[in-house]
Amino acid sequence: MPRVSEEHLERRRQQILAAAQRCFSRKGFYNTSMQDVFAESGLSAGAVYRYFKSKDELVAALASNATVDLRGMMADVIRRDPPPTPAEVVDHILDWFLPHTGPEGRLRLAPQAWALALVDPDAAVYVRKAILGIREMWAEYIERTIEVGWLPEDTDKEATATALFGILPGFLLQQLIIGDFDQKAAVRGMETLFPFGPTTPGPA
Repeated sequence: MPRVSEEHLERRRQQILAAAQRCFSRKGFYNTSMQDVFAESGLSAGAVYRYFKSKDELVAALASNATVDLRGMMADVIRRDPPPTPAEVVDHILDWFLPHTGPEGRLRLAPQAWALALVDPDAAVYVRKAILGIREMWAEYIERTIEVGWLPEDTDKEATATALFGILPGFLLQQLIIGDFDQKAAVRGMETLFPFGPTTPGPA
């Protein structure tokens, strides 16, 4: 018999992840069973378990996928020449962010993954990696702003990146829980808090 192609295997894997995402988004991680995922995907238990042995593995894979996409988008934005202002970076992130927060949006899974990481050491490995990856992107951005003279050379890159990272989960929670998040208002707030860029140099 011919071997199953890598392309086919990846399509099947993504089919299962898409089904799990819909289930977790609708019912929450704890209220979703693997049987729900089987039904949503239209696949047998054996077919699903070939790729993922548990719900935890599904959450870890979904978190990793979202992080890879977010990091790719951030890299494209922050590596532009000249670099964008902090408000512009956030505006681009939110353009990507907000469409994924709907009833079956992938970012609805983020707070569930964070909660899981507090009690599940295996999930914590994936979530920690995701968080550190995004924070590294912010550190790269801060380094660029230093290079172009928007921030002083002695700026603590790691501390500043840590502070900037904290903004995004706050935006996400406001959107998911309160529901009154205003992207334009958030960008104006960023302009107020971080008023540096090509025409307004940072503090000397």
